[in-house]
Order: sequence, then structure tokens, then C-alpha cells
Amino acid sequence: MKKVMVFGVFDLLHPGHVDFLKQAKKLGDYLVVSVARDANVRKVKRHKTSQSEKTRTAALKKLPFIDKVVLGGLKNPWPHIRKEKPDVIALGYDQMPYVSMNQLKKIAKVVRLKAFRPSIYKSSQLRSNSK
Repeated sequence: MKKVMVFGVFDLLHPGHVDFLKQAKKLGDYLVVSVARDANVRKVKRHKTSQSEKTRTAALKKLPFIDKVVLGGLKNPWPHIRKEKPDVIALGYDQMPYVSMNQLKKIAKVVRLKAFRPSIYKSSQLRSNSK
């Protein structure tokens, strides 16, 4: 069984996210989605999420093609990545890994996925339009 893992905030789940997740699922047999913790989003992106990590996780669990949803690590991202033992790590077209790319490549094959209408479905854009 080929396991694929993705990471993201997935705030305001939209068609761009769904396309990203479907692209990732096509890379293997089992898709694990790691949801960024609220505290880490505030630290890294310098803003609060529109939805809590609990709400974002619940929304992802409703998608039938996702096999497992996990919360990311609060202080150290490596334990939950190593625990899942992915064969492939899929990153979004503009996603900057929150850990070293070289370290990711030691764990699994890293694949960059294609954009899906980024001028429309970009979380930062959608967030500012909803205000």
C-alpha cells in the first residue's frame, strides 16, 4: 500500500483544497491529511484562522476520498510524520514546507502538485473577501 501525506491549514475549505487533495490521493492508495494546529498558524502565518483546528479537521473528515486526518505537531512536526511513514509527501504549488525540504526527502518522495485556479481559490484571497 502506497501512503501519501499532505499538510495544510485548510481554512475555509474550498475547491482549490479539494483539487489539491484529489491530486494527492491519485499518487497512492491511502491519503493522510495533516492539519496545522491553530497555535502554529498564528506563529507561522501571523494571523488567526477563520475556523478552529477542530472545525477544519471535521470538514476534512467528511471528504470520502481522505483515509485519515491528523493534527500536526504543536512543537515538533517530525513525530507525527514519522509515525505515519508516508511513501510520498505532496506539497501544494505554492506551499513552503514548514520543515526542511532535505529532511522531508529523507523520509519520502516529495511531489509538488499543480495549482487549481489560484486567482480564484487562494485561501488568503478568500479570507480577505469574506471580511
